[in-house]
Amino acid sequence: MPQIIEKPSIIESAGNLPKRIEEFAGRVNSGQQHVSVARMKSPAGWREPGQRPEFEEITVVLSGTLRVEHEEGTLDVRASQVLLTKPGEWVRYSTPEPGGAEYVSVCLPAFSPEIVHRDAETW
Repeated sequence: MPQIIEKPSIIESAGNLPKRIEEFAGRVNSGQQHVSVARMKSPAGWREPGQRPEFEEITVVLSGTLRVEHEEGTLDVRASQVLLTKPGEWVRYSTPEPGGAEYVSVCLPAFSPEIVHRDAETW
């Protein structure tokens, strides 16, 4: 039988400023291990440590700009654009522009602090 999930779980974020993470499906909100779907709302000036996750990530930017540093440079992902990252790729996310960003992230397998492999924080 289909299941309705009434509301997302709010997940604590990493980074120099508070970022709102609403997990709709995944390890926390629905117990799913194979996929997670979350909406992020990050303020202007937010950044998080770099990471080399074990999961594939599909990021859909809804508004604002998400800056993505990677081993070969930097990408600015804007509203209506999608970023695809493969397992094992190093990335660091930030929202340096006024207004921050809102985006949806789909992780395969589901996001977990144990498999994201964040760099040591250097604030």
